[in-house]
Amino acid sequence: MTGDARTAAPPAEAGTPAPRALRVDLFTWLAALRGLLSRPLASYYLLLASAGLLLVIGLAMVYSATSVAAYSASGNAFAVIAQQVIAAVVGLAAFWVCQRLPRRTFRAMAPVALTVSIVLLVLMDGIALLHASEVLPKPQIGFVHSETLWLYIGPVQLQPSELAKFALVLWGADVLTRKGNSIVRLRELFSPLFPLVGLLFVLVGYTDLGTMLCLLILFIGLLWAAGTPMRYFGMLIGTGLAGIALLIVAPGLGGYRSDRFGAFFQSDAEVITCTANDDTCYQSKQGLLAISDGGWFGVGLGKSSLKWNWLPSAHNDFIFAVIAEELGVVGCLVVLSLFAVLTFTGLRIARRVNDPFRRMAACAVTLWLVAQAVINIGGVVKLLPITGLPLPFISDGGTALVVTLAAVGMLASFARAEPDAARALHARPAPKWAQLVWAPLPPLPSPARPADTAASPTAAAGVAKAREPQAKEPATRAGGQSSGDRRPGGSPGRSGNAGGPGERRR
Repeated sequence: MTGDARTAAPPAEAGTPAPRALRVDLFTWLAALRGLLSRPLASYYLLLASAGLLLVIGLAMVYSATSVAAYSASGNAFAVIAQQVIAAVVGLAAFWVCQRLPRRTFRAMAPVALTVSIVLLVLMDGIALLHASEVLPKPQIGFVHSETLWLYIGPVQLQPSELAKFALVLWGADVLTRKGNSIVRLRELFSPLFPLVGLLFVLVGYTDLGTMLCLLILFIGLLWAAGTPMRYFGMLIGTGLAGIALLIVAPGLGGYRSDRFGAFFQSDAEVITCTANDDTCYQSKQGLLAISDGGWFGVGLGKSSLKWNWLPSAHNDFIFAVIAEELGVVGCLVVLSLFAVLTFTGLRIARRVNDPFRRMAACAVTLWLVAQAVINIGGVVKLLPITGLPLPFISDGGTALVVTLAAVGMLASFARAEPDAARALHARPAPKWAQLVWAPLPPLPSPARPADTAASPTAAAGVAKAREPQAKEPATRAGGQSSGDRRPGGSPGRSGNAGGPGERRR
């Protein structure tokens, strides 16, 4: 027997796992993922992919959830989805416009957007109050008509609370950027930030408690990204929760909010026995039944049974229940994974941009979208009270979809303005026609100032290390020739002694 045969490894038994190979494959995948994330435009493409897939899933699920009711109401199964597709087209146009805008345009838009939002909210709530007090025979003044959450101005249908979210992002980030480090003092936050934000909370919370909670989380995200001292957050959260509690028990809505909040604490047995006459728990019951019917892989796209007028608001508040029934656990995990990627990308953009306005606005938009998704899905699976918030990108609603896509367009503008992304785009610029059709080149980042370099511990260590050879050079010259001195023969780097170690042997 030869030595090769004696030292050969025994053959692996069938079915024996190869942990080393699996470990190598895992490391290979992680290295590939790290390489993809290190690319300059990774944030931009992750944002486009996650938001685009959520939009496509949303359009498919809105059609599935509304086709039956639309056909029974008008004889056209495409009546609702046609309106949602139009809203998606308008939203994509808003995305295209916002991703082309520079930072200064967003900051200039901030006070105008806030003023328009407050005027629309005052108009909507004012008409509703005048109608409730019987001053107006119907909730309408001229061509302006008001409902619980909607404002109709002629043929245009708006939801002012959705506009208020985007307005608060722009205006709050602009104010905090101008105040700079002075926000460590409480009086700087009170003027003008807290009064106007409080007014916005009252105007929104009167008719839409869920959106008010979303605005509170959004505002906390702004303050956190701005570096506000942590001692102020407890006061802000406590005040916000107290206001929410007052709005829950307020008698203006006939106790409906308190009843819905009390239904959240009902046991599963009480929820299952709920009848259609009980509006406080029937929707939650039908949503849980839809989730349980879906199983792992669902009953199939378009084959939901509870959307046949058994599940209230199947196309809006409870569209996640339809996803669970038709696509199962796998479909729910896909949606949750896309929201997780969107959250990671938004926070990554906020961390990588070098401008405080972009950082605060990106953080606020990300928390707005993820908080709204968590509140909606938590209400469907009975982990949170039902608030009526739509699921971003997926629920039916024109104003919400347009505003959400506009906010994502602003995030895309910030992603292209990341320092590495801006340098990469300028290194290989697109043709002029492509910049005109899609987006112009972002501005190059300004070079770091000496003060900023000294403020960074890593940069300071690098500067000190780079200066070490310069500090040692005079000492070398004091003792004799330096390493850069030349011998008469012109050979650099040799010792000045004839028989030294630098002498070449012949």
